[in-house]
Amino acid sequence: MELVAWFTHKYVMHGFLWFLHADHHQKNPTSFFERNDYFFVIFAIPGILGLYFGMQAHYNFLFWIGLGITIYGFAYFFIHDIFIHQRFRWLRYTDNAYFRAIRKAHKTHHKYTQKEDGECFGMLWVPVVYFKKER
Repeated sequence: MELVAWFTHKYVMHGFLWFLHADHHQKNPTSFFERNDYFFVIFAIPGILGLYFGMQAHYNFLFWIGLGITIYGFAYFFIHDIFIHQRFRWLRYTDNAYFRAIRKAHKTHHKYTQKEDGECFGMLWVPVVYFKKER
């Protein structure tokens, strides 16, 4: 799922759906909710459909694809929205090198405010350079 998420973030969210994602790169959000939050619904739909039709077909491959999308969606919510962006004041402090590297890589991603620029489009796979900085 991380590879799919990386590709989607780089070429869809920073591509033709930039109008939904752009407010996520603003320095000072004007509201708790962002247009970027519509991606929750956009990505939940194939997850729900995969789960539903996969269960109807006695748990075929569609179920497992839907489950993967759903689990990644929960991971995204906890890692991206809660841990990285602190939309809820939980998990504020950590002394774990991996979690510090995730935050640093995401901060690097957000230093770019235009759709054409950017780096670090993934969420869970952090480039090695950020681990080296955090040791």
